[in-house]
Amino acid sequence: MMLSPVRIGVLGAGYFGTLHALTVNSLSEAQLCAVVDSSATALAKLPTSLAQIPRFFDLETAIYNTDVEAWIVASSTASHVYLSQQLLQTGAFVLLEKPIAPSLAEAETLQALNDSQLGRLMLGHILLFNSEFRELHYQCQQRSGFDYASCYRMRPTSQAAHYADENPFFLTMIHDLYCVQSLVDGEDPIQLHAQQHRNAEGVMDLALAQLSWGNGRIATFAAGFLTPDSMSHEGFDRMEIYGNGWMGRITPNPRPFELWDQGYHPPMNLEMQIRSQPFTGMLTEELRCFCRVVRGEEKIPKGARYTDGIQVMRWIDQLVHRIET
Repeated sequence: MMLSPVRIGVLGAGYFGTLHALTVNSLSEAQLCAVVDSSATALAKLPTSLAQIPRFFDLETAIYNTDVEAWIVASSTASHVYLSQQLLQTGAFVLLEKPIAPSLAEAETLQALNDSQLGRLMLGHILLFNSEFRELHYQCQQRSGFDYASCYRMRPTSQAAHYADENPFFLTMIHDLYCVQSLVDGEDPIQLHAQQHRNAEGVMDLALAQLSWGNGRIATFAAGFLTPDSMSHEGFDRMEIYGNGWMGRITPNPRPFELWDQGYHPPMNLEMQIRSQPFTGMLTEELRCFCRVVRGEEKIPKGARYTDGIQVMRWIDQLVHRIET
């Protein structure tokens, strides 16, 4: 049976909100009905392909003037909890970008919602839909898990100043923690260790972590702002998994296809090809999954549930409080 497109609104017209809007607008499973941002400048900078999409400066006006049934919250982290609560209480479905909130305590306030409301909350976790990670996850399952995992996620040195109020545990390492959480099927580690390095300005530019589990599994993580600015503004990501008689390695960023002219360009950034219709890549598959969740065809996948997000935030909270000096 052919289901009607899911009527979706996007909160936030920044880089990732715009990418969500463009992707939703390319899908037959969805209909983009609204883009909301308090900044007139941000709304004015939306691509011309979104010129016919209604734009609003506040959520209340958008809700009153549209028939949106599902929202993507890609606004500032500080607004995530408030907006998600407001939307879930109206009966809408919500896809909430990470992190849930600036702190674990604030993220946990969503637990005051009832089960029906939290059951309509899906977290944005595009790496669950990354083709390389999906294959690595499959191989790990087929080969009885792993003994050691090593994860790197590095970004340019200039970003340390841009994100001076953040830290690499919360800003970048969180993505690899989500991936490893998926590989261990949500089992909590029994030990967590953390270290940091700060640059001459006192900004944390390197975060190191080690997690270990009762069966002897160990995972190490390195995330920071250490790559030269001459490299991609996305830095690089790498994950290696070692098991009994096997190993696997993925390097999803940069993609195998790279391009240089007078500078460096990642033409398949985030595994997305935005010149095809519909778009392809992991964000596309995440949003298709969200549409199926809204239509009741699929449950929210493991790793993208609210409880999964809270679990990873608890890991980070423990790591930050156990940093060795």
